[in-house]
Amino acid sequence: MAYLCPVQARIYKSTGSWYTVKTATGDVFQARMKGIFKKDEDITSTNPIAVGDEVTISLEEGEQGTAVITDIAARKNYIVRSSPQGKHKKHIVAANLDQAALVCTVKEPRTSQGFIDRFLVTAAAYHVPVILIFNKKDVYKAKEMDKFAHWKAVYESIGYTVVLTAASLDEGTDEVRELLKGKTTLISGHSGVGKSTLINRVVPGLELRTKNVSGWSGKGLHTTTFAEMFDLPDGGTLIDTPGVREFGIVDIPRAELSHYFLDMQPYITECQFNNCQHLDEPGCAVKEAVEAGNLDMERYLSYVAIWHSIEENSY
Repeated sequence: MAYLCPVQARIYKSTGSWYTVKTATGDVFQARMKGIFKKDEDITSTNPIAVGDEVTISLEEGEQGTAVITDIAARKNYIVRSSPQGKHKKHIVAANLDQAALVCTVKEPRTSQGFIDRFLVTAAAYHVPVILIFNKKDVYKAKEMDKFAHWKAVYESIGYTVVLTAASLDEGTDEVRELLKGKTTLISGHSGVGKSTLINRVVPGLELRTKNVSGWSGKGLHTTTFAEMFDLPDGGTLIDTPGVREFGIVDIPRAELSHYFLDMQPYITECQFNNCQHLDEPGCAVKEAVEAGNLDMERYLSYVAIWHSIEENSY
């Protein structure tokens, strides 16, 4: 097979064996991976190419709209999670991000603080700023609004941007559009949090499929199968990802975990021991800050739960 001259492109969709790529001039091709990438020992993820990757493609001569990916540019960053193929394998969710947006809900279905904190830890480890979008404001009663107010205060005090939306009513979506403008944003969240409805609001005409939350389980139903990137009308791109039930942490040793809890950072250097894990050690400045009310107790409990979930023998 003969190929035409190399062209630079960006991965817009990955379905496992074929990739949708777009060039700087807006040309779209279906591309497959050159076999050498599958054998590259330096690539330890289950997907050597991810949405957001900058790649070099060679167009196939005599073929309409198909190409071969011959090279991958160095990534400025990426986010990984444990792979569905096994908890000891990692899956690159997306690459070359300016920020990530996590869509959460206080109700129908409720997003746990543990899930939020796992996502924030992973994003911090890869230097990706995060926006927390709490959706479904229209179903919140006083109790849920109190919970949201608490989480908003906690996460804004750490430095995260927190937005309240009712995507089904198009409320709060103007603020989201402004936050996404001109940037490459990964959007994630549990199934059923209204992620597809929100995306349909910020990308008019897209009409992603949406489903209601399963009434008997309270769990959301999956509507997105593969990660896919969309161009935003005001500039920038949005990477939609399949809804996840759990966000498995990989490549973060126990000893480094506290560094990615950004609210703990001012205290960890004040501990009595340099290798303090902030559990039962004497003279722990982190635990003293929790007891004094300077660190949120639920955040600390998230830290402890995540610490115990990390298998130290995997490093």
